[in-house]
Amino acid sequence: MTLKVYNTLTRTKEEFVSLEPGKVKMYVCGPTVYDYIHIGNARPAIVFDVVRRHLKSLGYEVKYVVNFTDVDDKLIKRAEQQGTTVPELAEKFIEAYREDMEALGIVDIINPRVTENMPEIISFIAGLVDKGMAYEKGGDVYFRTTRFDDYGKLSHQNLEELQFGIRVEVDERKENPQDFVLWKAAKPGEIYWSSPWGDGRPGWHIECSAMAEKYLGETIDIHGGGQDLQFPHHECELAQSEALHGKMFAKYWLHNGYLNINNEKMSKSLGNGLNVRELRTKTKPETIRYFMLTTHYRSPLNFNDETIAQAEGSLERIYNCLSNLAYRSKDAAEGEADEEVSRAVERIGAFFVQKMNDDFNTPDAITAVFDLVSEANRYLQKETVTQATIGLIQNQLKAMNEVLGIIAEQEEELLDEEIDRLIEERTEARKAKNWARADEIRDLLTEQGILLEDTPQGIRWRRK
Repeated sequence: MTLKVYNTLTRTKEEFVSLEPGKVKMYVCGPTVYDYIHIGNARPAIVFDVVRRHLKSLGYEVKYVVNFTDVDDKLIKRAEQQGTTVPELAEKFIEAYREDMEALGIVDIINPRVTENMPEIISFIAGLVDKGMAYEKGGDVYFRTTRFDDYGKLSHQNLEELQFGIRVEVDERKENPQDFVLWKAAKPGEIYWSSPWGDGRPGWHIECSAMAEKYLGETIDIHGGGQDLQFPHHECELAQSEALHGKMFAKYWLHNGYLNINNEKMSKSLGNGLNVRELRTKTKPETIRYFMLTTHYRSPLNFNDETIAQAEGSLERIYNCLSNLAYRSKDAAEGEADEEVSRAVERIGAFFVQKMNDDFNTPDAITAVFDLVSEANRYLQKETVTQATIGLIQNQLKAMNEVLGIIAEQEEELLDEEIDRLIEERTEARKAKNWARADEIRDLLTEQGILLEDTPQGIRWRRK
């Protein structure tokens, strides 16, 4: 089975062929760290973590870079409002970001900061100036979009159309309205760095081009990010990098769709923003992650209380299955794996990989997880089960989860042996008609999140 990805650049689904066999270089635009990340930021973080995980499952060695924009107009304004410095503010929210990412199961990322790569950024701009692709006016440096013939090829627009959407202020010093800033002259009191054009700081777009080159090289395999970054940010990145080096910047461009809240676009004006830290106080991180993967990454995704409740219910079904498997494995018989179950597990595993290879189709991949859950539940109804069959199912669930990351390791306040002992004591108490002690033990187990159920094999337990 061959991996195919939808390339925004060509607007087609293409076979994925890495630049270097067995290795993938991937860059995804990260947060501007002036606040806690909102759930809109969490979507690309989770989506591209799954992309990384699936590539790894296919045998690729993945070098994954997500930057921190730790100097910016928003940071400068927020630091002034809070009476702190830009570096102190950035450090606070970088630490918060790392905590949120770890909770969401996102690891193995290289996180360069703009402020730690200023020499590379300045050198990149100087190279564009030397080639006549950029010019200085009043301490600011601009990119000449008219000198780059392919400007607009990522967003599939021409220069006349693009100039109306550029996220920069009108500036009469620019040769053309669509030219964008590479270096900003410092205003009085602002944080700054010295450069050949005077004290200042970099523009937004140049940062990613310089850091992608430093950590991954002049040409990378995958560049990802939210759909909102396609223009102007990614368009400008592409133009800068290809103008300087005269070669392709990124082979595949992947963009995730928008996330709405109650069918409305998330925005400050609507007052419907929701940050991940706040959401984590009432929703398990794996539920957030599961919810994000229930819709194909390129499609819009709607967040509300109902969709989160559905995600919680679905995950509970998976956890119940895992608990049932663990419980039955205690008295499972020796012997070979059940042939019918073995065939089903192989078929479901192949379907999972097939769907993930189809442009990371996580909704259908999750369907495969529930097909396996159903198969497991049917098997567990048998009076006799084998350890080999249960292990086969558990291993397949583990392999799927290594890609999706939706099943968290369960924290266990009570050891299994302690729970078994208490259940046995409760059974004896009931036989002796010591109802008070039996009820006391049930309450204790309930407080610990342990639910008791009567089954044909006797009383069994599971964790909430």
